[in-house]
Parts: sequence; structure tokens; C-alpha cells
Amino acid sequence: MDRSHFGQHSSSQFNDEMESIRSHLMEMGGLVEKQVIDALQSLLQADSELAERVLENEDKVDSLEKLIDGECARVLALRQPAASDLRMIISVTKCVSDLERIGDEAAKVAKMSLELAEQGESPRGYVEVRHIGNHVRTMLGDALDAFARFDVQKAVDVAAEDNEVDLEYRSAMRALVTFMMEDPRSISSVLNIIWSLRALERIGDHAKNIAEQLIYMVKGKDVRHISVDEVARHADVSRPK
Repeated sequence: MDRSHFGQHSSSQFNDEMESIRSHLMEMGGLVEKQVIDALQSLLQADSELAERVLENEDKVDSLEKLIDGECARVLALRQPAASDLRMIISVTKCVSDLERIGDEAAKVAKMSLELAEQGESPRGYVEVRHIGNHVRTMLGDALDAFARFDVQKAVDVAAEDNEVDLEYRSAMRALVTFMMEDPRSISSVLNIIWSLRALERIGDHAKNIAEQLIYMVKGKDVRHISVDEVARHADVSRPK
């Protein structure tokens, strides 16, 4: 199903309301994506000013969350949408929640960046941060692009990528724990890296959730808590390699 099947009604006001919701969701997605990019950069480059900017922008994310929730509530109350429009509203409300939580995780990374900058060290783990950070940043961008384009195949690809991030995260944790055991003096700084990696891994989880909501919106299939092979089958697309 392409996007032309959504939000096209005889009521131009209803069309405008649905388009406003989609537009604000994409605006929120773009802002949150920038938060993730800036938080990662602030950590890798010990940029305290950029980290502070990430924290300052949290209010903008929260304001958009409340705005979109209000718009969705009004459409549900006044328009009583059915079928694909109802699925779109439900998916948007869930995506908004995931985006807000991604913003929270980006803020955690920014706070860790500030602590590490104060310590003035370059602790072990930055390679892992860069690798996993770039991976989840790409996942988030692809999930938002899939939602904007109603691209089910790309959404399934994002869901598959989350498994790879989980493997990378567990591998990084083992390496960092071993490093702390060998050098107890590193514990404080490496713990900050571990918390940052945990936040990045959670961002990947939320990006996967957004992709799953797009599949639900387009296909009407709830693909949460099932394998990637099953997700691809329900979505009627090919399994990512």
C-alpha cells in the first residue's frame, strides 16, 4: 500500500489534520536524530558545549511530543477514524513515545560526555562507541525514512539491524569488563562509556520499534516480539541478508 491510500478524504479539514500530524512527527524525528548525532559527537570529541546543547534541546522534543499527542487525541475524539487512518494514529502515538525516549537516551550520552570531559581522559571504549553509535544512528535515520515513505522493506531491514547491534553491544561489554578487571584505575571512566553504550543500544531498540509501527500501519500486522523471518513474512517482503 502506498501513502496515497492514507489521509485522503472528502473532508479537506480532515486531510489537513492528518498531514499536520505527519509533518510534526517528521519534525520531531529530525530533531531527535540531530540530538543523537550531536550527543555522539560530543562524547567522541569531548565537546562540552555540544553536549550542553543536546540537553538544552530536550524541551523542544518534549513540546513536540505534547503537540502531536494533542493532535492525535483531537482526531480520535472528533473524527472517529477507521481502518488505515486509525492505524496511522495509533502508530504515530507509539512512535512519538519512542522518539521521546530516544531523546532521553541521547541526553544520557551527553551527560556522560560532560563527565568524561571533566575527567580529561581518553578511556578505553571509544572505538566501540563510534561503531555502535554510527550503527544506531543509521538505524534511526532509516526507520524515519521508512515511516515517511511507507517503505515496508526498509522497515524490515531496520528490524534485522537491531540483532546486529545487540551482538556488537554484548561483545563490547565483555571487552570493557575485562579491561576494568585488568586495570581497576580505569573503572570510573570506563563505566561512563558502558552507560553510554547502553543508551546507544536502547536507541537501536526504539528505532526498531518505529520500524515495526510502520509495518503495522501499512500492513495491519502486529510484528512485535517475533523473529525477523516472521516479520518479513507478515510484511510480505524479502528477508534481509
